[in-house]
Amino acid sequence: MIRYTLRRLISLLLSLLAASIIIFAVIEVIPGDPAAFMLGVNAREDTLAALRDQMGLNDPLPIRYLAWVGGLLTGDLGTSWTYKTPVADLVSDRIWVSLPLALYALTLSTLIAFPAGIIAAARRGGPADLGIMGATQLGVAIPNFWFAMILVLIFAINLRWFSAGGFAGWDDPLAALKSLTLPAIALALPQAAILARVMRSSLLDMLGEDFIRTARAKGLSRRQALWRHALRNALIPVLTIIGLQFSFLLAGGIIIEQVFFLPGLGRLIFQAISARDLIVVESVVMLLVFTVIIVNFAVDLAYAAVDPRLRRRA
Repeated sequence: MIRYTLRRLISLLLSLLAASIIIFAVIEVIPGDPAAFMLGVNAREDTLAALRDQMGLNDPLPIRYLAWVGGLLTGDLGTSWTYKTPVADLVSDRIWVSLPLALYALTLSTLIAFPAGIIAAARRGGPADLGIMGATQLGVAIPNFWFAMILVLIFAINLRWFSAGGFAGWDDPLAALKSLTLPAIALALPQAAILARVMRSSLLDMLGEDFIRTARAKGLSRRQALWRHALRNALIPVLTIIGLQFSFLLAGGIIIEQVFFLPGLGRLIFQAISARDLIVVESVVMLLVFTVIIVNFAVDLAYAAVDPRLRRRA
């Protein structure tokens, strides 16, 4: 287990290094001068030169990269050129929208997918299985931003059960959760469709194994064998999918946050791109990548903890 953990840790560090280089390179090659964008077309050349020097744009790219990475390692994400505020403060304000939204959506996705996948596997080939698989196919095909707009049209505009956008704040937890409900549903249903299909497939694979046939030969019914033996083993690949889904829900909610006007990290990135605030884009995207890699690392360790074959292979 120690050797496997060390190998995964080395892979994590190399992934972070590669991600930082790619993010910095992609952001820096975007055409346009951030200083000229901030000051406008009528700015004087000496003013532009002073702002470029203040922003560090005149330094060579390697020096700017090392300064940025050094700041990340010490917890300094830089200072926003647009908001004149440390990026860490912007992140700390907005993470309390994006993180609860991701957890809310992941909870809904799991609560929907697990029963659906189990029922579909237990009644393979029956009407319930066909209905659930048809619904999951539809859930995978529908874009979540289109589904989000349909939710707004039905539940916010017509029924007026929820607000069409905005965030109520955590001073009133019930109002805050109500603000996040429609965005969470819009994010959760497509992910629930994927997770239900994986759950069904994994359970069917387990039901065909020799130990299940042995359990059935000892007198267990199909349902008893499913709940006592197959389900626990089927959760191993499902665990990996849940980890990947949490990463996607945290880092991939930019469009949903735009649709519902949520002041989260996704909206912060979108606004920073529009304002050419490169330090915010670089630092927040790197922070999200770091979160994704850490979550995947934790999932790998959990996977190895429940599956001894990975430890032996390592």
